Amino acid sequence: MGLRIAIDTGGTFTDVVAIDEETGEIAAVKTPSTPADPSIGLVEGVQKILDTLDRGAEDVRMLLHGSTVATNAVLEHKFDGLGLLVTRGTRHMIEIARQSVPDGYGNSFFWVKPPRLVPLHLVREVPGRMRFDGSELEAIDEKATLKAVKELVEDGVRCIGVCLLHSYANGDHEQRIGELIRKNFPDVFVSLSSVVLPEYREYERAMTTLIDVLVKPYCKTYLQNAADKIKAKSGDIPFLIMQSNGGVVKHSTAGERPVTMLLSGPAAGILGSIHMAHLAGYKDILTIDVGGTSTDVAIIENYKPMYTSASMVESYPVKTPMLDIVTVGSGGGSIAWTDPYGSLKVGPRSAGADPGPICYRKGGTKPTVTDAAIVLGRLPAALIGGEIKLDLDAARKAYDELGRQFGMPAEEIAAGALEIAAVNQVFGIRQVTTSRGREPGQYAMVAFGGAGGLFAAEVADFLGIKTIISPPNPGNLCAFGLHVSDVRRDYIRTLVRQQSNASPDEIIEAWADLTKLGVDDIRAEGIPREKIMIQKVADLRYFGEGHEVQVDIPPELSDAEAIDYMWKNLHRVHDQTFGFHYEGEQDVELVNLRVQAVGTQHRPSLKQDIAMRKPAVPFAKRKVYWRGSGWVNCPLYRRTELAIGQKVEGPAVIEEYGSTVVVPASWTLRSDSYGNLILEKSA
Repeated sequence: MGLRIAIDTGGTFTDVVAIDEETGEIAAVKTPSTPADPSIGLVEGVQKILDTLDRGAEDVRMLLHGSTVATNAVLEHKFDGLGLLVTRGTRHMIEIARQSVPDGYGNSFFWVKPPRLVPLHLVREVPGRMRFDGSELEAIDEKATLKAVKELVEDGVRCIGVCLLHSYANGDHEQRIGELIRKNFPDVFVSLSSVVLPEYREYERAMTTLIDVLVKPYCKTYLQNAADKIKAKSGDIPFLIMQSNGGVVKHSTAGERPVTMLLSGPAAGILGSIHMAHLAGYKDILTIDVGGTSTDVAIIENYKPMYTSASMVESYPVKTPMLDIVTVGSGGGSIAWTDPYGSLKVGPRSAGADPGPICYRKGGTKPTVTDAAIVLGRLPAALIGGEIKLDLDAARKAYDELGRQFGMPAEEIAAGALEIAAVNQVFGIRQVTTSRGREPGQYAMVAFGGAGGLFAAEVADFLGIKTIISPPNPGNLCAFGLHVSDVRRDYIRTLVRQQSNASPDEIIEAWADLTKLGVDDIRAEGIPREKIMIQKVADLRYFGEGHEVQVDIPPELSDAEAIDYMWKNLHRVHDQTFGFHYEGEQDVELVNLRVQAVGTQHRPSLKQDIAMRKPAVPFAKRKVYWRGSGWVNCPLYRRTELAIGQKVEGPAVIEEYGSTVVVPASWTLRSDSYGNLILEKSA
């Protein structure tokens, strides 16, 4: 038995969690990320955790990895060198896009379209065409295709997306173009829509394919670099990568289709939340992951997260199966500023990692939420075990200046900034609860991320939530979540058929083909057949609708029962989603068939704390500012010293290596045997 090590690479820090497979002992550390080559920070993080445990590289048995590298490449608009090949006559596909504009603009006259992934002069048409049913209408012109690729390369293109009409029905033309590019232009990265997203709707398929090839140079290269460095030290051990769908795959598989890594870090946090909430005895939870720039929120019911097949990365549509996570621009680095009308705003502007908050002493000049927290006495003098020294005087000076604009003292304007940041997070939670017919007060909240404990109680008070769970090492929970993941692959086939004329045999055959693909691919990941589960899903709509809903098929049903269930349950899912249905009034239409293949991995057992310690006593006291109460001398506790079952009445502050948990006066905290802190609202 040896060590399983999980690494979550963020924009500022790389978080590492190691679990001893024999004893269940857990260790967590943080190390600075290295954006120029994330593999450097990854390897340094592994070495740091080994040094902490006094173990050698030969003790490592498995590495698991999640990252925001793919997302950051899109957010930073690294679009140079990107080209697109399309079917003749569809050159303006991504210019036309969709007629809708983002909520809040009302009239498209006021909405400026986001920067194009590919400018029109780098889009090339190629002769050749498939019909909607997959039959060939016109053969591919290889000579013209090579000429188009050569022109793009001469224009500086190094990454090419290929999106031909109806390639979801027959990808032969795209496959041949891919072969031609790889043979004649081996230094050019290429992604094919028939591989990335074999689903109809050309615009979304093109955008997803372009994002895939956009991030491929970053992800594929650094993953291979990391794999080589790991192999040199620890041998040929499993190196698994988290995907946006909450499953892991081999690093080589992830590098070939990196668009699946877009939300890999937050997805791992959801898995970690479910696992720790289960141990704490809560099955229906809201998760709030507060980082430096943003907050990710999600909802879990009966230990099951929500999924979506369509999302947005900044202003760009991405259609790939992923956990349903809502992100809002509110985090520890969010800047407090005054709008032209004299109102105080917080975020979405962020100080980022460089220069960061003023109190980080790295040249920051704009007051942030972190600066507000230290002004209010809610943070210690240093973070990350003393590695980051905080400058209270500089932060207070900034809030003194901001407060003068409103005639308020520094602590009052800082408390206002913290409250506004919390309200922004509340809006995100309402998107996954009240806007979907769910009452937030019926759920327990799992708060994690470096700043999750700062906001949890304030957010909960706004939403009427009575229970908060702070898992152990909350700043590293995304890394921990990698340890409780399974191998997962998703497959789709577009098959547009009305119920009145659909062939059951055709549907059964399509599901069988996708199931075989899933079983074969998961077995190739080293998972035996008896540990592979298959979930069938159907995308359906009423005839004439433009979008569909997903119906999950119970796995125990026979083929005939599954088809009957699919048609009948559209009405239930449609009513649950939109509040109405047309049962008996409108024909039902099938759009896509999906299969989710999941290979169950071994999960290390967490070591339960059974030590009989005396109740911890405060190691110090510090004045903390609370709106309505002013400055209160509050006890400070070290999380690691709390005894099992010990209760702490608020107001109090709990400090640890990578996070801080604030307990207001109306809350009570207790510790359980798995290291969770359970905060409960006083009656």
